[in-house]
Amino acid sequence: MRSLFGEDSALLLREFNSMTPENDLKIGPVHPTEGEYNFRNSDTIIAFAQRHNMRIRGHNLVWHFASQTPKWIFEDKGKEASKELVLQRLKDHIFTLVNRYKGKIYAWDVANEVISDKPGEYLRNSDWYRICGEDYIIKAFQWAHEADPNALLFYNDYNEINPSKREKIFRLVKSLKDAGVPIHGLGLQAHWAISEPSREQLDSTLKRFSELGVQLHITEMDISVYPKEHNARERRSEDANTAFSAEREQAQIDKYKMCFELFRKYRKHITSVTFWNLSDRYSWLDNFPVQNRKDYPLLFDQNLKRKKAYWEIIKF
Repeated sequence: MRSLFGEDSALLLREFNSMTPENDLKIGPVHPTEGEYNFRNSDTIIAFAQRHNMRIRGHNLVWHFASQTPKWIFEDKGKEASKELVLQRLKDHIFTLVNRYKGKIYAWDVANEVISDKPGEYLRNSDWYRICGEDYIIKAFQWAHEADPNALLFYNDYNEINPSKREKIFRLVKSLKDAGVPIHGLGLQAHWAISEPSREQLDSTLKRFSELGVQLHITEMDISVYPKEHNARERRSEDANTAFSAEREQAQIDKYKMCFELFRKYRKHITSVTFWNLSDRYSWLDNFPVQNRKDYPLLFDQNLKRKKAYWEIIKF
């Protein structure tokens, strides 16, 4: 929401043509209790986008994350809800939300992060999966398509450069496509760092996913100036050094440049790139993997000025 006002708004309108609400379309904020919807923020965002001719990606219709997936969905009078009830609640949510913004949101991340990170485990053992099996994924795409047949529907996930997870993501999208489920694209979150991906990792990842025959969107891109860590941890003494040094800056420039060189190599498949926030003033990486450790992962600095990496990625 803060990006819609003041200096942030001016930067947004000058540099971007599409936006993704980070939290305000997720099931928790917009549908906190059964039968109760809160569209205040989402309506404001959609109205802003329409007023300024910006496209909107809807994010997202179903997710496992506990803090943004209300417990009421999985409960029934103090007991666990049946599969039928959970699916009916999901259907009601999807039809209500997608219908409300039909023709205004051009693409939806329908299912978000349903693949497991655990070796040997295919789908994440979330409450959705435990109660409904794979049906909740299939139904979510079908219902979203029924609600807005013109919207592009995406599966979205992270750690997409990891070979094991990459193949599980490929398997899911291919299985949905082969079954005739209305899926039009794959979202690659691209939460990367100066240490990864390598050129070889990213090239092989984009090559593999381009074989799916669906659109590829880079959906949540940022490049941390610290070596990549995949899990939250406690603060250590070395975390006190948060300076955006010349060394860190150059490493980030090189990584952004490499990524966009490969994005252009696969430009027939990659149809959108979205960054996960506007500038280095605010980033979720300021609190992950370490709380209160300042990061500088984006193309605009804390004064909203273009960083050197910006000039590298716009070179054709």
